[in-house]
Amino acid sequence: MGGGSAAKEYPVEYFSASTLAAILNYPLWRASAVGQSGFRVVLQSNFASSMPPSLAPYFYAFSPPYKGGLGTVMGMSWARAAIFYGSDRGKEILESMGVSHTAATLIPPLVVSAAVQCVNMPLVRATILLQNPESSVPNIRESMRQIYKSHGIGGLWHGTSAGILKTVPKYCTAIFVKDYMERALPPVDSESPTRDRDKLLHSAIKSSMAGLAGAALTNPLDVIRNEMFKTNLGLFDAIRSLHSELGYNFLVRGMSKNLVAVSIPVASTIFFTDAFIQYTNSRKVIE
Repeated sequence: MGGGSAAKEYPVEYFSASTLAAILNYPLWRASAVGQSGFRVVLQSNFASSMPPSLAPYFYAFSPPYKGGLGTVMGMSWARAAIFYGSDRGKEILESMGVSHTAATLIPPLVVSAAVQCVNMPLVRATILLQNPESSVPNIRESMRQIYKSHGIGGLWHGTSAGILKTVPKYCTAIFVKDYMERALPPVDSESPTRDRDKLLHSAIKSSMAGLAGAALTNPLDVIRNEMFKTNLGLFDAIRSLHSELGYNFLVRGMSKNLVAVSIPVASTIFFTDAFIQYTNSRKVIE
C-alpha cells in the first residue's frame, strides 16, 4: 500500500487506518454477526416493529447498548493492522531475499492472518455471543467466563479451525487482488496537477475490488464458524446441522450483510492506509 512506499516507515499509519475503519464499521460487523449466527431479533418500539424483517438486524446493530463494543473495535484494529502491515512488510523482506513475487505476496498474509486468528479467537467468540439479543451476559469478561465455565479453557478457542479457514483465504485473496490491481492500474503521472486525487481514486478502486473478493469467497465459512460458536458443535457436526436445517442455502445465509460487513472494513482499511501514508508524505515534502 502507499503507492510503493516501504511499509516499515509507516506502522502508525497502518494502525490508525485500521482503528478508524473498525470504529466506522462496528455496527455493520454487529449486523453481520447477528445475521450469520441466526440470532432472533425482536424490536420493541412501534416504529422499529413495523420494519421489514430483513432490516431488523441493521436497526438492532445501530442501536445501543453496544455490548463489547470497545473490546471488539480494539480487537479488530490490532488484527487488521497486524495482517496488512505484516503482509506488506513481509513481502518486502521476502522479495529482498529473492523469493518470487507471487510467493512473497501470499506467504505473509497466510502466516500472519492464521497467527492473528489464533490469538484473537477467545475475544472473537465472546463478542459474537454477546450480540445475541436474547443474551443477558453484560460484557466480554462475563462472556469469556461463561464460556470457560461451560466448556473449559478449550471452549475459548472453539471454532478456531473454521475461523482460520475463513480468515486466511479472505486476507490472502484481498491482498492478492490489492497487489494485482496496484500493478494493473495505469501509473499516476507524478507531474499531473491532480496526482493526489488520482492516487486516491486508484486506491478506492483497488480497495473496493480487494474487499469484495475477500468477502464473497469466505461467507460460508463465516456461517459455519458462527454456528460452532452458537451450538458448540465441532466443524463437521456444525456443517451437518446447517445442511439439515437449511440445505445448501446455509452457504449464502447472511451473504448480503457479510458483503457489507466484511468488504467495507477491508476496503476502508486499505484506502485509509493509503490516504494516511499519502498525507504523511505530503507533510514531509512541506517540511
